[in-house]
Amino acid sequence: MTIQEQIKAYIATLPEPKRAEIEALHNRILQVLPTCKLWFLDGKDDKGKTVSNPNIGYGSRTIEYADARPEGRVGQGKTKEFYQIGISANTKGISVYILGIKDKNYLASTFGKDIGKASVTGYCIKFKTLKDINIDILEAAIRYGVVHE
Repeated sequence: MTIQEQIKAYIATLPEPKRAEIEALHNRILQVLPTCKLWFLDGKDDKGKTVSNPNIGYGSRTIEYADARPEGRVGQGKTKEFYQIGISANTKGISVYILGIKDKNYLASTFGKDIGKASVTGYCIKFKTLKDINIDILEAAIRYGVVHE
């Protein structure tokens, strides 16, 4: 199954009205990032155990892990490709992940007061429904996350 098919199948499993909201958000992000790499994480680890909610990801970034060396010095370790923007349905609503922003206060201080009824942390914007937020402010946060990763 292609990534697009996995995303479509995941969205189809969601109950309404969350299904329509995730689909609308997905389509909006695709308008903002039309050529981005798509990701789908089913929320399961290598052993098939559920460890998180499924995530749809957009864009690409390289994560660098610090690696402790035998002599005790910290150096660059492994790298991993991952998405820049992610969305996930959860029991209380929707989470939008904006990964890679260096300043962990930036999202909350820049977008938090204008976004509406949402919880804004260093990398996550959570809200109950799209009606609770200003979608244009969310789009601005997403655009910022892609440019300033």
